[in-house]
Amino acid sequence: MAADAIVATGLRKRFVLRHTRSLKEAFVWFVRGRRGELVQKFNALDDVGFTVRTGETVALLGLNGSGKSTLLKLISGVLQPDAGVIRTRGHLAGLIEVGAGFHHDLSGRENVYLNGAILGMSQQDIEERFDSIIEFAEIGEFIDTEVKFYSSGMYLRLAFSIAVHTDPDIFLVDEILAVGDEPFQRKCLAKIRELADAGKTLIVVSHDLDLVSSVCERGILLENGRLVKDGDVASVVAELRQRASDH
Repeated sequence: MAADAIVATGLRKRFVLRHTRSLKEAFVWFVRGRRGELVQKFNALDDVGFTVRTGETVALLGLNGSGKSTLLKLISGVLQPDAGVIRTRGHLAGLIEVGAGFHHDLSGRENVYLNGAILGMSQQDIEERFDSIIEFAEIGEFIDTEVKFYSSGMYLRLAFSIAVHTDPDIFLVDEILAVGDEPFQRKCLAKIRELADAGKTLIVVSHDLDLVSSVCERGILLENGRLVKDGDVASVVAELRQRASDH
């Protein structure tokens, strides 16, 4: 039997929303003894738990503000839960925020080494895969140009290429295919399917329901930070479409 790739139990995450008020409102709030908070607490995730087996392809679905991206960031370790536990098995790589590990004043070449190291590759790994990374990214002559001069498409292509070349056991994708031209989107999709066919665990967040239906077998539906449905992707997508039409 396949091992558990991701185990989440009782996850809770709360954010503090600070409201911008006028100077007059802030002064009145102060002289009244600070009664009533200038901040509002928002539960992004509330008691969420699930298990993902190695090799599963899972779509995290929900309307805006449901907690999908927050959950993906907890899985990746970018955020820590306020309560609950999340465990992952194996090497994890993801595209949570495009080029989050990039340094704008460094060249594409230097950022391949920097971002590759952040994602867990050794220098030898990067050197062995460097030509393949550049070829997939279609950066070519711009590899020695500072990335601050890159277009958003070039930035995306290089970030995606580095991530997939880390050979991850768990691959996380957050709306990454919403950026870039259509030929590269098809290329990314083919690479994602290749990872899935190789038995990698795949977690996808996307508003493109046709895309996730074609890539993923399982869906997890979130609403207002709570897990409301977990099942085959077709039934979860149908449930989401119904809830969206009811709003």
